[in-house]
Amino acid sequence: MKKFLITICCVLCICIIPLSGITQGEFAKADEAYTAKSIILVDYNSGEVLKEDNADEKLPIASMVKMMTLLLTFEEMDKGNLTLDTKITTTENASGMGGSQVFIDPYVTYTAEQMIKSVIMASANDASVALAEHISGSEDTFVKKMNERAKALGMTNTLYANCTGLPEPEQYSSARDVSILMKELLKHDIYFNYSTIWMDELVHPSGRKTELVNTNKLTRYYKGCDAGKTGSTSEAGYCLCASAKRDDMRLISVVIGSKTGQDRFNESASLFNYGFANFENKNIISSTTPLGKIEVKRAKINEIEYYAEKPFYGLCKKGETDAFKTEIELDDSISAPIKAGEKIGTITVIKDGQVKEEIAIVVKEDVKVLSYGESIKKIASNW
Repeated sequence: MKKFLITICCVLCICIIPLSGITQGEFAKADEAYTAKSIILVDYNSGEVLKEDNADEKLPIASMVKMMTLLLTFEEMDKGNLTLDTKITTTENASGMGGSQVFIDPYVTYTAEQMIKSVIMASANDASVALAEHISGSEDTFVKKMNERAKALGMTNTLYANCTGLPEPEQYSSARDVSILMKELLKHDIYFNYSTIWMDELVHPSGRKTELVNTNKLTRYYKGCDAGKTGSTSEAGYCLCASAKRDDMRLISVVIGSKTGQDRFNESASLFNYGFANFENKNIISSTTPLGKIEVKRAKINEIEYYAEKPFYGLCKKGETDAFKTEIELDDSISAPIKAGEKIGTITVIKDGQVKEEIAIVVKEDVKVLSYGESIKKIASNW
């Protein structure tokens, strides 16, 4: 009986210890000093930087490299070259990866979904290489694609040498580049299917099971955090790129080179606290509310409503009321026929004297030409 009680106590300690210091209250210390070598906080919608320090220094980023591995995987799915049910046959090379792993077996098949979930949740090096080899034939060829994609995204301070983030002398990135990558990754809704799962398991073809635990503790302990990628090596220190959303504002934070694993979570949360406390996203332009009405020449109807082609959310400091101005410019001569969605002008968004965005003005329904007979009737009715 005594032995049984001791066992229960040990289990409780194992469950409690990882949670100590990871409370919302601990994360609320917005003024604590940063141990990270590099940080950045970015508003997702506008791309504006809210806070940064040493954001362009080239640094090792450990497993945050896997964000590019995931992005290329999702883009292969967009192209129709890969599905969640695609069978991936593993190699001895992939199964032999060190570091964080899910211990996949060589020469057997897993689904792409199993490998994706293992990368997102458990930061599995073996699953990352399995995906890379399946997509490109080899990790080296896949890495070339990674660097090409980074260049296309404007990640000017990034060079990849592998798809895992395992230490390589010539592999580096920067906090700003990692935030750019996260913004692109978040465009893929499928990512969120796995990024917020706290615990799961990988069932191997043999029936053996590996427990999966999300390495990003903020998804469980910080309100609104639904995305993130951790990383840690002796060269990189402790790293985290995370994203949190509250109301209409989504933020992306990056910390590179924090001193401890706890520091990276506290410092990321501190950045989020700063952003949510001091800024907000306002819906400056709606795409569902008409901007006005305009007369259309030669049309069956006298006037038609026009709309912004897409909405615009503007980042402002809390309490600001007139940070943004808009200017509407319609085409000189607007006459039928007009097709739904056709551009008839431009609305310009201005902040601090700078143009933030130019959005097309469109109509949402077809405008047909008045026939000759209808023209006569219209003239007669006006008389």
